[in-house]
Amino acid sequence: MTPKPPDILRKAHRHTDGKERAAEKEDLRREVWSETVETRQRYLGTCHCGAIGYAYYTDEPPATWSVRACQCSFCRRHGAVSMSDPAGAVELRIEQPAELNRYRFGLKTADFLICRRCGTYIAAVVATPSGDRATVNLNALEHAPRDLPLAEPVDYDGETSAEERLRRRVARWTPLTQGKG
Repeated sequence: MTPKPPDILRKAHRHTDGKERAAEKEDLRREVWSETVETRQRYLGTCHCGAIGYAYYTDEPPATWSVRACQCSFCRRHGAVSMSDPAGAVELRIEQPAELNRYRFGLKTADFLICRRCGTYIAAVVATPSGDRATVNLNALEHAPRDLPLAEPVDYDGETSAEERLRRRVARWTPLTQGKG
């Protein structure tokens, strides 16, 4: 079974009940937003042309970040260097929605977000039972901190099932949220 795209990337339902559910979800997201990100350090990342990007929030100093260089063919070909913080937050910033390309490969458990115009990979997102999660490409940071540790090569080929991959992402990836509006 192919997982659904993360809720934050799905279109809202057009039914009356759907509108009410969407409003309730938005109220909850705003509440979570105000409690989880306003006091944290913010790091902005964008694609080369500025059509898509993210705001990454964490309390962790950059020197302690767990920076990873996944060895899959996608990440190697994009030169991706990833970071996530299960206690942080990520807000996607899609300035030009038509330029957002979602790509799935391998076990097809996550959407890899790539700009259609400039080709930059900015983040990967996954829908989980405990909420949407993301990992960000640090090479998309507008201003990379000077004290970032070197990326540790990682290989996830040992994860042979979608369930294994989802468990790791729930444990390690950053909660995805929306801004204040």
